[in-house]
Amino acid sequence: MSLTEVSGASTPESSPEPAAAPATRAPRRPAPLAALLLRLHFYAGVLVAPFLVVAALTGLAYTVTPQLDQILYGDQLTVATAGDQPKPLAEQVTAARAAHPDGTLTAVAPGTGEQTTAVVFSLPELGDRQHTVYVDPYTGEVRGQLTTWFGSTPATTWLDDLHRNLHLGDLGRHYSEIAASWLWVLALGGVILWWRRRRTGRGQVKHLLVPDLSAGKGVRRTRGWHATTGLWLVVGLLILSATGLTWSRFAGANFAAGLDALDARRPAVSTSLTDAPSAGGGEHQHGGAPTAASADPATFDRVLAAARQAGLSGPVEVVPGEPDHAWTVTQTDNTWPVRRDQVAVDPETGTVTARNDFADWPALAKLSALGVQAHMGLLFGTVNQILLAALAVGLLCVIVWGYRMWWQRRPTRGDRRAPVGAPPARGALRGLPWWALLVGVPVVAAIGWALPWFGVTLLGFLVVDVVLGVLARRRDNRLRDHDRLRDDAPASTGR
Repeated sequence: MSLTEVSGASTPESSPEPAAAPATRAPRRPAPLAALLLRLHFYAGVLVAPFLVVAALTGLAYTVTPQLDQILYGDQLTVATAGDQPKPLAEQVTAARAAHPDGTLTAVAPGTGEQTTAVVFSLPELGDRQHTVYVDPYTGEVRGQLTTWFGSTPATTWLDDLHRNLHLGDLGRHYSEIAASWLWVLALGGVILWWRRRRTGRGQVKHLLVPDLSAGKGVRRTRGWHATTGLWLVVGLLILSATGLTWSRFAGANFAAGLDALDARRPAVSTSLTDAPSAGGGEHQHGGAPTAASADPATFDRVLAAARQAGLSGPVEVVPGEPDHAWTVTQTDNTWPVRRDQVAVDPETGTVTARNDFADWPALAKLSALGVQAHMGLLFGTVNQILLAALAVGLLCVIVWGYRMWWQRRPTRGDRRAPVGAPPARGALRGLPWWALLVGVPVVAAIGWALPWFGVTLLGFLVVDVVLGVLARRRDNRLRDHDRLRDDAPASTGR
């Protein structure tokens, strides 16, 4: 945004004959709230944009993981020829156990179509990773083995960790949380500022969605591309910000607590075969029911048949339960329309003992689950991947144009040369009406509590800005004192 929006002013004509020339109209100063928003947008853009660049680049890489998995692991994930009738799960599980005799069998995802059957084993030395054996469901042949993370291949897991934490663990998760915490502020703030600028003036509204190509080269044209592109991306960026925050370390914990307070978590299917209820679970848990130390391979066929008869179609995952507990079968189709129904089955009798249907989930739980799948590029298949890639590329362009504006607005004449443009003028906060402060301060404090990294960095911006303001005023006072002493020096010498 142009510096004249907040600090531009002109000196009135001082001619003693007003009729000699028309008065020059002074540039309109923005309202204090708009000036404050402009300054916040500027500083957040300059300081937070590097985090957004990393998130956009790593997210862009993640969008191609389905195709990358097929290139790298196609032999394990798919079969050469799909048959008409798969072999019993007992035979497939036995083949997988023979190929990998170690570990506890924790889940089986029966192969459908061209997909192989995934037989998952947990081992203490793998931590939160699993060992997955892939079996051709039509021949019973073991196609390969991979170390996975809740179904994700090594390549997908590596890119997922890169996007979430830069392979730095909890320390690295701070970067992604800062990016997600500020992305919605930058997006909404940019829309408000662009709307205020474009809604005035003849023929300006049409340039809300189309950049003004008639603008000359320089900051005006760059600003047009920056703002118009951001306007096209705003809905997608808000979705990415909201869904990203649900996974974050601190804001995600507050989001989960909010779901608990509203009783809006995903219902957990009861696996108890007695009157005692089983432990609950939420949509952010990766596992299902507690797994048994060992499981009879023949039981998988009985449990799967009961689930199919109960209406669970498409890809599913069968998870063994502890002794005296039901097994769970969960639909795993994440494409629209999603199929996420779940049943608990008594492994001895093959009787469905409990059910949890996606249609019965609370609205917030549904939105959270759908948002997560959209964020991962799964909800709409290839279309979803293309949209995410376009968002990532568009965000990178908006950031580059933002930094270019900062450089284009630098002073270039005389002794006022500078490497970058000056920030918008401070002082807007003091011009706010009392009612705006009365309402705004508690609202911002509440947002800062819900999104801790937003609150911490915003407080840091304010502290730095106040310190810089104090230093600038002291420097200006010293310069004025020096000039005054210099002006008084000849008179003192004359006496």
